[in-house]
Amino acid sequence: MAMAREATVFAVASGAGRAAVTVLRISGPQTAAILDGLCRRRPSPRMATLRALRAATGEVLDRALVLWFPGPRSYTGEDSAELQLHGGGAVLAGVAAALVAHGARPADPGEFTRRAFLNGRLDLLQAEAIGDLVAAETEAQRRQALRQLEGALGALYGAWTARLTRMVAREEALIDFPDEDLPPAVEAEQARDLAGLRQDLAAHLADNRRGERLREGLFFVVAGPPNAGKSTLINALACREVAIVSPLPGTTRDVLEVRVDIGGVPVTLLDTAGLRDSDDPVEAEGVRRARSRVATADLVIELVDATLPARIGIEPGAEALVIATKIDLAPMPAGVELGVAAPTGVGLNALHEHLATAAARLTAQGGPPALTRARHRAALMEAAARLDSAAVAELPELRAEDLRLALRAIGRVTGEVGVEDILDSVFRQFCIGK
Repeated sequence: MAMAREATVFAVASGAGRAAVTVLRISGPQTAAILDGLCRRRPSPRMATLRALRAATGEVLDRALVLWFPGPRSYTGEDSAELQLHGGGAVLAGVAAALVAHGARPADPGEFTRRAFLNGRLDLLQAEAIGDLVAAETEAQRRQALRQLEGALGALYGAWTARLTRMVAREEALIDFPDEDLPPAVEAEQARDLAGLRQDLAAHLADNRRGERLREGLFFVVAGPPNAGKSTLINALACREVAIVSPLPGTTRDVLEVRVDIGGVPVTLLDTAGLRDSDDPVEAEGVRRARSRVATADLVIELVDATLPARIGIEPGAEALVIATKIDLAPMPAGVELGVAAPTGVGLNALHEHLATAAARLTAQGGPPALTRARHRAALMEAAARLDSAAVAELPELRAEDLRLALRAIGRVTGEVGVEDILDSVFRQFCIGK
C-alpha cells in the first residue's frame, strides 16, 4: 500500500487505436513537479488550459489541453492530471518518454481505481462497479453498474453493519454486567434485531442470482428435433448468418453460440444438435452436448415443427418457452401459443417480446439492490451462517463472537476489513488507465 502511494503513475485512459485525441492520466505525489517540467507553467486547478508540452531538451512534443487536479479532490484522492493529446502514436510515445524521464512509471491494470479505494474515495463495491460500467454491453448492465457505483449496495450493507455494531455493543453489555439487573427488554430487543437481520440477509440471498445473471449474461438454448428450424431461428434472432442452414437433418453437430442484446440484457443464444437417437458417434456426441446445455440453460426455447407437430420430451433445468416453427407451411399445432416462420419474419416480433419479458424477469430489474458477484454472495452466506449460530448460542460470549464474525464478513464485501487477499483479484481485471 505504501509503495502505491509513493509512485507517480501514468496511463492512457482513452480507447486503443487511431483517434483524434488521446487522453493520458497521471497520478501521484510528483504530478505537480511533472506538470511544471512539461508545461513550464501549471494551469489553474480543474480548468482545461492549452499548453505546449516540452521534453527536457526544450523540444515541443505537442500542444495539448492540460487539467490539474490537486488532491484530495481528484479521482484517486492524490495529485492528478489529465493530458488531452493529439492522437498520433508518435505524440504519445514522446510524451510517455518525457514522463518516464521525470520519474513516473506506467500504471498497472486498475491502479487508478485501486488508489481511489485505498485513499477512501470509493468503497470496494463502487470500485467493482466501475469495472462493470467499463465492461457494460447493454443498457440494463449499465443501469445496474451505475446503481452500484452510486452506492445502493454500499448503503444497504452499511445499514446492516450499523445494526450489527449495535448488537455487538448490546451483547458486550450483557457480558460485562452479568450480575446487574439489566432490563429484560435488552435481551428481547437483541433477539428481535437478530431475527430481523437474519430475515433480511436470507431475502437478499434468495434472489435467483439476478444481479450476477445480468452482469454475466443469460444463456438461452434453442432445442428441438432435427430440421425443426433451430439454425434458421438463431440466424434470424442474431440478424446474421451464425449457423449453416441445410435441409439435411443432423447438419448441426456441435453447440454454436452468439451473443445478442435482448431487451437490454446480454443473452447468449445457443444452437444445438437436433435431439434424436443416432448411431453416428459424432452426432450422438452433439446430442449429448445439447442435452447438457439444456439442463443448465436459463431458458430453453423448444421448437415444434408445425409440419410434424410432435414433442420430443425436453427436460429443461429451468423454464422453457415452446414455439412452433414453419407456420407458413402448416397450421399452428394445438397447445402451442407462439409460432414463427423465421425465413419470412412472421412471428419474430412477438418472439422478441416474449424473450425480452423472460430476460427482464430472470434478472428482476428495478427491484432492490442485487448481488453482482460470487465474492459478495460467499461473504454474505458466511455472515448469514454466523447469525444462525448466534441465534442458538447459549452463552453471550459465543453470541458476541458470532456477531463479530458476521460483521467482519459483511466488511469484506465493502472492503472495510480483511481485503488484502482479494485486492489483486479485483483490480487486475481492470483495463490500463482505470
